[in-house]
This record gives sequence, C-alpha cells and structure tokens, in this order.
Amino acid sequence: MPKSPKIYFFNEETGYQVKDKRKIREWISKSAENEGYTIEIINYILTNDSILLQLNKEYLKHDTLTDIITFDLAEKEKEITGDIFISIDRAKENAREFKASTEEELKRLLIHGVLHLMGYKDKTKHERELMREKEEFYLSLPPWS
Repeated sequence: MPKSPKIYFFNEETGYQVKDKRKIREWISKSAENEGYTIEIINYILTNDSILLQLNKEYLKHDTLTDIITFDLAEKEKEITGDIFISIDRAKENAREFKASTEEELKRLLIHGVLHLMGYKDKTKHERELMREKEEFYLSLPPWS
C-alpha cells in the first residue's frame, strides 16, 4: 500500500474547516507527481488577514494584504517540504470577487502554494499566466472535475 502524503491542515485564529481532506491530499499528491515531485511534508496553516499581514511584513517586507505566503523548506530537488499560510479572509473576498465558492477559491490557493513549492513564480505577467494555466489544469483534474 503506498504511503499517504504528509499533508496537514491547521487552523490559527479561524474556525474554517477544510472539506474532503482525503481527496485533497490525493489530488495535491497526484499534481506534484505529475510535475515530477514527491511530497515530504506540507503544512497548510489556515488563518486570517492579520496574521498574513504580520508574516508579509516580517518575512517579505511587504506592508500589504495577501491571500497566501509559502515557505519552501525543501532540502532536496524534486521534493516538496513547506509551510503554506492561507488567509481565509482573503479567500472569501476573492471568492466573492470572482463569483466562486470559498471552497473553490481555497482549492485554487492550495494548488497555488504547491506550485510555488515546485518553483513556479508569479511576479511577472508571463509567470502569472503560466501559474494560472497550471492552476486551471490541476483544478480540472479528478476529483474536482
């Protein structure tokens, strides 16, 4: 029996609960495998705007709200180890803006963080377009399609 991916979900100052954790773990693991990566450990920390703003100021020197901050802790190439902080406040706001459910937006952020841990960036227009294409591709895969 294959080992289950070490993907964990934590809440920090939010009551939001991730639905279908088993399916999400399988989906993220398969997405990483598709890119030639294996998951050692991913910690998703679901939190609020205040905590992400604090992290953004402290670690990235940005004084702005953000929906996600990813810390790559991998020690080997093609292995994923990291902490991904997601603001549920931003996820809800983004969902309203893009006329999606909070769950759909959260899935986008979950895969967005993993893509960052695989080296994808989103600073330039070209990088953002590629990131969006990858997000859309992985969001279209089972079990979500």
